[in-house]
Amino acid sequence: MNDQNILELNRVSKTYSQARDAEATVLSELSLIVPAAQAMAIVGPSGSGKSTLLNLIGALDTPTSGTVRLDGKDLTSLKPNQLAAIRRDKIGFVFQQHHLLPQCTVLENVLLPALAGGAVGPELSARAADLLGQVNLADRADDHPTMLSGGERQRVALARALINSPALLLADEPTGSLDRNTSESLIELLVELNRNEATTLIVVTHSPELAGRMDRVMELRDGSLSELETAQ
Repeated sequence: MNDQNILELNRVSKTYSQARDAEATVLSELSLIVPAAQAMAIVGPSGSGKSTLLNLIGALDTPTSGTVRLDGKDLTSLKPNQLAAIRRDKIGFVFQQHHLLPQCTVLENVLLPALAGGAVGPELSARAADLLGQVNLADRADDHPTMLSGGERQRVALARALINSPALLLADEPTGSLDRNTSESLIELLVELNRNEATTLIVVTHSPELAGRMDRVMELRDGSLSELETAQ
C-alpha cells in the first residue's frame, strides 16, 4: 500500500434548495482520507446520499461547503475545463448501467475516453486490447454491445473506465443489475484489477458480498460517515 493519500475530503457538506426557501442537507461536514491503491466500499440506506458523495468525489458536482482534494488538487477551486481534464485523466467511472455506445465495437467503446485526449496511437490500442484480456473479453473486441450479455457489457464498461490509467476508479452499484453468479464474477474482477492496476477503488453498493471484499467499509447515514469493522 502506498502511504500517499489520493483523496482527502475536509468538512464537506451538500445541501439542496426545496420549496419555500427550505433546504435539505444530504451530507454534513464529512471528512475522509483515502490512501492510494486502497479499495473502499460506501454502504448505507437508500436515499442516504451515497451517489451524491460519489459525484462530489468524481468532480461531477461541487459541495456546498468544504474541500475535496484529489491527488493534491483542490477540486473546489478548479474551473469547469480543468475539472473536465481531471475527470478524463484521473478518474474512471463505472455505473449500474453500462452506457456503451451500440454503434461502436467493444474495442472502440473501451477507447472512447482516450479519444477525448486526441488521436489514439498504437500504445493506447495495445492497452485497450490488454484490458479486454484482463476482463476475459479479448475474443469479443470486434463485436457490438448488442451481442454481449449484461455481465459482459459491464466488464467492457470496467475496461473502458481503466483505459486512461486513472488514479481513482469510482463504481456506483456496479453489480446492481446483475444476477448472483455474474455479480460474483465482477466482484472478483474488481478486486483483481484494484490489485493489478494499483488504482484506488471506491464503490457504492448494497451488496454485502462486494463490500466484504474491500479493504475498508464506510457507512453513510444521516449525512455522516462512520467506519465499519471488516473481516479482513
